[in-house]
Amino acid sequence: MTDEPPIRIAVIGSGPAGFYAAGHLLKDSAGRCEVDMFERLPTPWGLVRSGVAPDHPKIKSVSRVYEKTAAHPRFRYFGNVTFGEHVSREDLLEHYHAIVYATGSPSDRPLGIPGEDLPSSHAATEFVGWYNGHPDHTDLEFDLLSAERAVVVGNGNVALDVARMLVLAPEELAPTDTADHALEALANSNVSEVVIVGRRGPAQAAFTNPELLELGELAGADVIVEEAELERALAVADPAAAEDITSRRNVEILRSYAAKPPAGHPKRIVLRFLLSPVAFIPGEHGRLGSVELVRNELVPAADGALRAQPTGEHETLHASLAFRAIGYRGLPLPGVPFDERSALILNRAGRVLDPHSGTPLPGEYVVGWIKRGPTGVIGTNKKDAQETVDALLSDLAGSSNGAMPAGQPGAAHLPSEPDAAAVEALLRARQPELVTYAGWEAIDRHERALGEPHGRPRVKLTRIEDLLRAAADAQP
Repeated sequence: MTDEPPIRIAVIGSGPAGFYAAGHLLKDSAGRCEVDMFERLPTPWGLVRSGVAPDHPKIKSVSRVYEKTAAHPRFRYFGNVTFGEHVSREDLLEHYHAIVYATGSPSDRPLGIPGEDLPSSHAATEFVGWYNGHPDHTDLEFDLLSAERAVVVGNGNVALDVARMLVLAPEELAPTDTADHALEALANSNVSEVVIVGRRGPAQAAFTNPELLELGELAGADVIVEEAELERALAVADPAAAEDITSRRNVEILRSYAAKPPAGHPKRIVLRFLLSPVAFIPGEHGRLGSVELVRNELVPAADGALRAQPTGEHETLHASLAFRAIGYRGLPLPGVPFDERSALILNRAGRVLDPHSGTPLPGEYVVGWIKRGPTGVIGTNKKDAQETVDALLSDLAGSSNGAMPAGQPGAAHLPSEPDAAAVEALLRARQPELVTYAGWEAIDRHERALGEPHGRPRVKLTRIEDLLRAAADAQP
């Protein structure tokens, strides 16, 4: 420990990027940093809780790493606190030496085609939040009764998650932490075919090998890949993909699916490539009735990479349910420089930039998807957070008296009132229903207790009022 005054850091967001940043700060600052984490929901973990598919419990176990960070004596958690409502950027700069924004990419990327907003056409982000019990999406409705075929647009792991959740047998879902409302709806679903559509070829798909491979392990669904279509999509050589081990393995897996005769399961997932939706067409009662697709061809771009170019060949696929899974998109935070085109907080290597001068803003940093875009896996955020934390600590170390002239690259920031008690008093005055980490632990115990009799890891509380009620017993 040190006799020097503590360096106080605010982390906005409690997903993997935020917790990795907090962990690095507590470990790398020679005992000087105190970290306060702010989260809009009562519950932490971000997409580990509300984005990872319920049938992937091993991936969710990464939260044990974050629990160790949360147990640190110089860490505090303030849940049910909304940045820009209960606390402002100016408030935090007054009380902290630095702010680390870790708010992720909570929105979806639209396709920008006619009919996209038809009933039964949805963002995958909404469906994922719905079956994971995210309070924002609990009351959404998905017509799984009248739909027999669903189309999922996208060639990444989220597309595979959506497709898999639509065809998992009830006995496969039963032991998971799928939200109760989704368990019931999925058990009664009439969706028997899910078509996954990718605009580029199989060699360019963003699936990870384990996600693609586990499709073949589904108890009640065949995986269909049409061999002629697959080989046609692979006819144009892609040197970059040929050097990528993940891409090569994906192609091997897809060829194995193409060579395997269907087992006659009641449901099926069909993987198709070199197709882009150009319109969602209404059917009965103004709901989605079909998807118009255009066939693409791969052509070299100026940088040597292959891009998908539409041909004149069209196809109409009847479907009364569709999900777009073409990527996540960041949202701006009040007062924080934001680049609308990239949907990222304006930054250089994690230092938030002044939009006018292009120089780093003293004391403001960013990590995770809102820094670099929605790429990589959960562990990617660890290295990403380390880069930002290194910059933050370097800026502080480069300041002889704790502050440098504002506007200099890498300038430190000196708060006027870096007092831990003052921050908590401010928060409690503005948000009486603030949830501490002890409150989250009470929620956690409650959910686990609900799940235990049924052999489930937990039964999630999906409404804010229920979460606050469960947290209340442990609140000081």
